[in-house]
Amino acid sequence: MEQQVLVNPQLHIRWDGRSFDLNQADLDVGALSTDAQVRQAVAEHLGVPLAKIQTFAIDRNAATGSMTLRPEAVFG
Repeated sequence: MEQQVLVNPQLHIRWDGRSFDLNQADLDVGALSTDAQVRQAVAEHLGVPLAKIQTFAIDRNAATGSMTLRPEAVFG
């Protein structure tokens, strides 16, 4: 079964102990956006300095087009 890219791909954000989803189009980002562009758009949306999320990881799902912006995982 082949997965299709979503019509309105989501950007799942984990920030300040909360999780929420936004349409990527609402932030003017998409599959071709760089990580830096995604972080900048999210920082502007959250109203925080870019430095607050500069180290956050961006996970991309090529099959659905969705992305997750999350703090770096700490192991050990």
